[in-house]
Amino acid sequence: MADSVVLDPVDLEILRLLQNDARTTYRDLAAQVGVAPSTCLDRVSRLRRSGVILGHALRLDPARLGRGLQALLSVQVRPHRRELVGPFVERIRALPEARTVFHLTGPDDYLVHVAVRDMADLQRLVLDAFTARHEVARVETRLIFQQWECGPLLPPEGDAAP
Repeated sequence: MADSVVLDPVDLEILRLLQNDARTTYRDLAAQVGVAPSTCLDRVSRLRRSGVILGHALRLDPARLGRGLQALLSVQVRPHRRELVGPFVERIRALPEARTVFHLTGPDDYLVHVAVRDMADLQRLVLDAFTARHEVARVETRLIFQQWECGPLLPPEGDAAP
């Protein structure tokens, strides 16, 4: 697990602003946090190098791209050994239908969020990419009716952490 990074109030404010609008210019960002643009650029660069900022992602609507059916696949791998974890995860991550992969504790080893065209496409994916694998002992499928994005990771300005 990664070590946490010490952040001062200016760093936290930069992160609050960027997480709500990652397209904010350094000049605007600097003005909002009360530092020089060069200082702001240095701080954002440091936050990237330290791994606090992981990148900037473009979010796409799967339904508008012809993948209107989403599901969660609970997967059990047997035997669940270290030498299988990396290769299994990389195979799943390489699937164009895979959106997110979680390695879990409990009865299921993985939870995989997928986006597919339709039920036939989901069935093909489960049979060809999962249950056909010798290390996959079980796959349980749950359809997603609807999903909502949650709030930002950092609390809004002025709110204290619990």
